[in-house]
Amino acid sequence: MHNPATSLDSLIGYRLKEAQTLLRSRMDEALRGFELTTPQYTCLELLSRTPGASNSELARGAFVTRQTMNTLLQSLADRGLVKRAAAPDNGRVLPTTLTPSGEAILVRASDAVRAIEAQFVSGLDSDQRQTLHEYLGVCIAALRG
Repeated sequence: MHNPATSLDSLIGYRLKEAQTLLRSRMDEALRGFELTTPQYTCLELLSRTPGASNSELARGAFVTRQTMNTLLQSLADRGLVKRAAAPDNGRVLPTTLTPSGEAILVRASDAVRAIEAQFVSGLDSDQRQTLHEYLGVCIAALRG
């Protein structure tokens, strides 16, 4: 039964969304100085870890559609931060890699993002951080089924 007297911030999903929104806002602010959006930054991070990843793989990892990822990749390529293959290597996949400029901006942007993440969990000790990470993993797995 729905209880209208229950405040929204007593709901775990609401608190998670509030935390995610604040974290994203702070990341957007910090990344603006690098002329990057948070999804563009995420794309660069993903490419640094999995060079040659496909558009679909990058889209899944950045939580955007394939069409949005295509636009992101084009804007990053236009800036010389990533290089896309001119022709598919197998089927329709156009592998993408970071350029030296992309690697350089990623290092600086990552420092800014890590500082925000550190602030985000600054009220937790290392055991609590680990526990939070584990519990979020359990929650994600439960919804994935």
